[in-house]
Amino acid sequence: MRENRRKDTGPELALRKAVHRLGLRYRVDAEPIKGFRRRADIVFTRTKVAVFSDGCFWHGCPEHYRASRQNDQYWNDKFAKNQARDRETDCVLTEAGWLVIRVWEHESPHEAAERIAEAVTRRRDT
Repeated sequence: MRENRRKDTGPELALRKAVHRLGLRYRVDAEPIKGFRRRADIVFTRTKVAVFSDGCFWHGCPEHYRASRQNDQYWNDKFAKNQARDRETDCVLTEAGWLVIRVWEHESPHEAAERIAEAVTRRRDT
């Protein structure tokens, strides 16, 4: 467990690099709302866009999640709590006027970066 990184994972770095390559600048590992103890992986403060790079294992990806064979009750509870926290985070940020974008680690960083750039541009132009 100690080897699991909270930030700067491979998929997250690839996504950030792809977003940066499109000319967008952002904050890394930041609280979108001050005092709300959740951190987004990429934050665009002016346009209020928060991007979360979700790992397939930890966030229960519908395509890649496989239930554990050992200590399954613990892990099922853990993943259910993670997913509930993700939904709560989305609700709180959305109610505060933020756009939440979730990117699965298996998604193409370039396609996800284009989706993010489109959302940021759309909100900037409004």
